[in-house]
Amino acid sequence: GGLLTEAITKKPHSVLLLDEIEKAHPDIFNVLLQVMDHGTLTDNNGRKADFRNVIIIMTTNAGAETMNKATIGFTNPREAGDEMADIKRLFTPEFRNRLDATVSFKALDETVILRVVDKFLLQLETQLAEKKVDVTFTDNLRKHLAKKGFDPLMGARPMQRLIQDTIRRALADELLFGRLQDGGRLTVDLDDKDEVQLDIQPLPKKEGRAKPEAEEAATG
Repeated sequence: GGLLTEAITKKPHSVLLLDEIEKAHPDIFNVLLQVMDHGTLTDNNGRKADFRNVIIIMTTNAGAETMNKATIGFTNPREAGDEMADIKRLFTPEFRNRLDATVSFKALDETVILRVVDKFLLQLETQLAEKKVDVTFTDNLRKHLAKKGFDPLMGARPMQRLIQDTIRRALADELLFGRLQDGGRLTVDLDDKDEVQLDIQPLPKKEGRAKPEAEEAATG
């Protein structure tokens, strides 16, 4: 339909991001070969787009499983995490030879994952602050979320769902009908069974806000 050529014609100095390129239709790779060979792309309507000032970045999950595979004892280089073997299997030599560079990203370490956890918890903390709820999340809870809410292949996508199904669900009744409907202090921790535990110190009703305002934080 010429969507790509039209976009590049309007903005010839661009960065084009193609995410998870391994899922693309095989014809896309032929199109990319044309772009990398000639610096131009002609659509079905005969319009030619100039790609000489376009930076193309392609991402792929190829090799991710291999890179995260635990290796024990004596292993050969392939078993130790040779992600390039997966790249070579998925992409033809003609395609690979036209790439300027291939950059491998290692799995995130615990420090970085905890920063991702803090980002999601900060969103919840901000919502609760609007309801006059001062919340503290324990390190035990943060580490639990980092472990259960992060997947080496999917990244942090499960994190938000985990927080919704655990912390927000546990808070819902307290915010709408319980001890936090008028505000208060809250500490979120885990019990011995790794289930969310709420330590609540409610505020007197005259210092809190109206009950309907608690609905937003409860529903996310």
